[in-house]
Amino acid sequence: MSNLHEDIDNYLSVRRALGYKLERDERFLHDFAAFLEQSGSATITTALAVAWAMQPAGANPSWWAGRLGSIRVFAKHQHAISPLTEIPPDDILTQQSRRADPYIYTDEEIVALQTAARSIRSPLKAATYETLIGLLTVTGMRVGEAINLDCNDVDWRDGLIVVRQAKFNKTRQLPLHTSSIEALRCYQQIRNKLCPKSSTAAFFVSTTGTRLLYENVQQCFHRLTRQVAIVARNPRCRPRIHDLRHRFAVMTLIRWYRDGCNIDAELPKLSTYLGHVSPSSTYWYLTATPELMSVTAQRLEQAREMTS
Repeated sequence: MSNLHEDIDNYLSVRRALGYKLERDERFLHDFAAFLEQSGSATITTALAVAWAMQPAGANPSWWAGRLGSIRVFAKHQHAISPLTEIPPDDILTQQSRRADPYIYTDEEIVALQTAARSIRSPLKAATYETLIGLLTVTGMRVGEAINLDCNDVDWRDGLIVVRQAKFNKTRQLPLHTSSIEALRCYQQIRNKLCPKSSTAAFFVSTTGTRLLYENVQQCFHRLTRQVAIVARNPRCRPRIHDLRHRFAVMTLIRWYRDGCNIDAELPKLSTYLGHVSPSSTYWYLTATPELMSVTAQRLEQAREMTS
């Protein structure tokens, strides 16, 4: 392993100690180090960083910007070790990023997705994705959190699951409805029957008995959305598996609005359940979707009528 690869590993260790996951950055940085080796350079230069970042040709500029961004942050760290390191300027490959508009799935679309999952040829894969979609829908968990669940993270007695070492290394407990616990128990029985010699402690397993990979989960979910004809509402609102988390948050807020709850008082509960660092991260959902804005407007109108 070259010194640069070692420096990358040390850099990742330092940042991960601060709570960052950096899984994508790890892939980017080691791939870039290999690119430098092939180019015959032992030092980061702006020209080489840009040449690597702009791969593949024709990709979305935001993809290029993200790749160069990973190199830029590492280069700042590396410059303290190797003064010859060039730090790509901030005005190169900039992309004004904007959050995608959440796709809020309807109840009918959730049912359609789970029905489509049941039609997957492999019985184990079918059960895995039907249950995974259901769990993401009723808990608002991040996809990575669900993938990282181990069998002993399900507390059958108290009816909850434990999400360990989530974003910023936080751990939280999520109480579940009895119907959700029963669905997980049913999946466990199917998994143990079809994959009795699993090589992993993971709760959700692949057809080969290993822990699910995020990329594979994403691809399978996209196939299911196409199968049931769930399409983008506009260029910024495309159906993603992460939007199951948005749906959970938005539907919770809509229910609170309709019940006349004090949103400011209730929001910290949702923030804790979702694993946000603070309620400020959750406030984005208040303005993120037309569905929620509509309910908010109705409540404001009712308040005006009561005071008029």
